[in-house]
Amino acid sequence: MSRHSDILFLQAALELAALGRNSCAPNPPVGCIIARDGKVIGRGFHLQAGHAHAEVNALADAGHSVTGATVYVTLEPCAFVGRTPACAQALIDARVARVVVATQDPHPQVAGKGCQMLRHAGIQVTEFDLPAARQMIAGFVSRITRKRPRVVLKSASSLDGAVALENGESQWITGAAARRQVQRLRAQSDAVITGAGTVAADDPQLNVRDEELLAKPLKQPLRVVLDSGLRTPPNRQIFSDGTLVVHGLDQDARYGQQTPGTVEYLALAGGPRNLTGLLEALAERGCNNVLVEAGPKILGSFLHPRHEIPLWDEWVCFIAPMAMGSASLSLADFALSQLAAAHRAKVVEHRMIAEDLQLRLQPAQ
Repeated sequence: MSRHSDILFLQAALELAALGRNSCAPNPPVGCIIARDGKVIGRGFHLQAGHAHAEVNALADAGHSVTGATVYVTLEPCAFVGRTPACAQALIDARVARVVVATQDPHPQVAGKGCQMLRHAGIQVTEFDLPAARQMIAGFVSRITRKRPRVVLKSASSLDGAVALENGESQWITGAAARRQVQRLRAQSDAVITGAGTVAADDPQLNVRDEELLAKPLKQPLRVVLDSGLRTPPNRQIFSDGTLVVHGLDQDARYGQQTPGTVEYLALAGGPRNLTGLLEALAERGCNNVLVEAGPKILGSFLHPRHEIPLWDEWVCFIAPMAMGSASLSLADFALSQLAAAHRAKVVEHRMIAEDLQLRLQPAQ
């Protein structure tokens, strides 16, 4: 097969991988296609941690002998036995002739070992390093290599940079289409971080409620509430199963009144201001992708130039075509003494979401 054909099959496998993106954490999303004589005979993707991997599902979908077939997989087959058997060994046992890999697995127990196993078994291996494949597993790579999740900031503001009126009114600055896009951001996240102020003022749920998204494989994100002194009214609807409250008090500190559901607590050294510690703790919980959906103080904490290396990887800005004036709250609550201290960002995408402008930014350095 030609390089062009290989890439076409890998692109199709990436579309399969996307089907498990909202449900497979802490594992990376992976898709697999098995072909013989240029025709697809098996398809599979990884749905959920602890369940069969993409290669095994594709072998099962083929339903018959795949001896001599070519396997297209978006991530290097795993080389170790974990909660499921090693996929590299499954492909060896199936006697496939060739394996085409879109990108290498950064996990130290794999990292080239899967391809090496296949080659030692006499299977031809072709490796690519496709940008789309790397992007698909960016959160997993961040957790494995940097020991912190990939962090996406979300903001919704007016043209003059306001996120709410002085009295706290903010619903709704952006339109329904932009809010549906936020639902997609939540679905792609393993945790959503917000602050006590947002919980007290807006009583948000911060879960995925879009019916179209709920009809597909989905694992609801962990809701993370940063409440250093546990002063938020505990009757808010976010305080239910699937919520983690991060504070800076004693290990056994809890809200004085009962919450509507069962919540977890994390006493963090330095409190929620310790963003590095917070992200490390979320990585230890298996979070690959984290969305920050909070008010000016927390957003400002992530954007503050005191962090020598930015703690965010992407910033999704929704900008409404309106001005809110001086009696309003600015997007990020921090102050600079000189302009040169500000972290620069670069716009990597811009598009209209109905009447609103969406910018997608990354740190410039």
